[in-house]
Amino acid sequence: MTTSLAPSEAPLPVDTGEWVEPAAQAVAEAVVRDARDFGVYARTGGWAFALKVARSVRPGGQAAEGSEKVSAKAFAELAGCSAERVMRYYKAWDMAADDALVPQFEALVPGLDVELPEADVWLSYYSSRNSATSVRGHAITAAAEAEGIKATKALEVAENPTALRAAILADPGTAEAARGALLDRMKEDPALQTEMARAIARAGDLKKAVAQEAKAADRIEYVRQIAEGGRIRTPAGQTVAAPAELRAEAERHLTLIDELDDSEEAGEWAGEAYDTVRSMVVQAVEADPALRVQERRAKFYSSLQKATKVFEELTLDEVLEEDVVEDDMLQRLEALQEAIGTCISALRKATAAS
Repeated sequence: MTTSLAPSEAPLPVDTGEWVEPAAQAVAEAVVRDARDFGVYARTGGWAFALKVARSVRPGGQAAEGSEKVSAKAFAELAGCSAERVMRYYKAWDMAADDALVPQFEALVPGLDVELPEADVWLSYYSSRNSATSVRGHAITAAAEAEGIKATKALEVAENPTALRAAILADPGTAEAARGALLDRMKEDPALQTEMARAIARAGDLKKAVAQEAKAADRIEYVRQIAEGGRIRTPAGQTVAAPAELRAEAERHLTLIDELDDSEEAGEWAGEAYDTVRSMVVQAVEADPALRVQERRAKFYSSLQKATKVFEELTLDEVLEEDVVEDDMLQRLEALQEAIGTCISALRKATAAS
């Protein structure tokens, strides 16, 4: 006796990956047609539709005498799409024909089937975006080829900045790629450099972060110059040869900094290296009598030059003309005069004694 199973108890069919022709009476003709059209598209991709355009369209107006082909506009009206979209398929076929990948248009007539290329070749010839033919599109296409990716992907991203923004906000990897791309772009784009600088200056947190990174970079560079150049810059601005011990310490700190991972903050390490090396510079100056004298002389000259410049910048004419003189101003100048007199006397005595 045969036992029938309920639908829920029937065994599921096993997909072996092989085509099984269903019984004609069990499947509607519309389903069979759709399945076969789907199979063609799965194997050939956009080539299946490009063939329909290539064998049916003759761009530029009326079809030639004796031909059933129609204009791209007429074909688009029949298809319910734009003529521009039809022509993108037409141009894709044209480029492939130039590469001898598909037959030329002259060899095609409406209804004719030909062997089509594989689906994965389609995107090399077709662009679904008008921007691909613009100057901007050509630049994006060239950049994509240089990066070893398909131009269609780059064009898609370029025409959907909202999606790009969402990916950057949500994914650290995308954000890192965007950061690297912006840095590379700014090297050759002064206008973008200016815009980025303005944007950072207007954002308090970013401005502070940039200042901190700049400070750390300056400190690392100070240590690097000693380690690699073997020269030190004293607090008074003199440049002299670095003692061997000082240079070795600078090299040690620089090695530690260079070995940091990208995820590690260099600011603290830079601060420690700078403070250590700077302290050793001061000690080196104090340990060398001749250098110590030069350092103090340089400091005195620096202070004297600053004071002279400030005094020379006093605009006495404007003060006298506007009658803005007050007793406090005179008192300060008299105290300054007395201090200068005392300084000159001390220096004269020191000169006479030496």
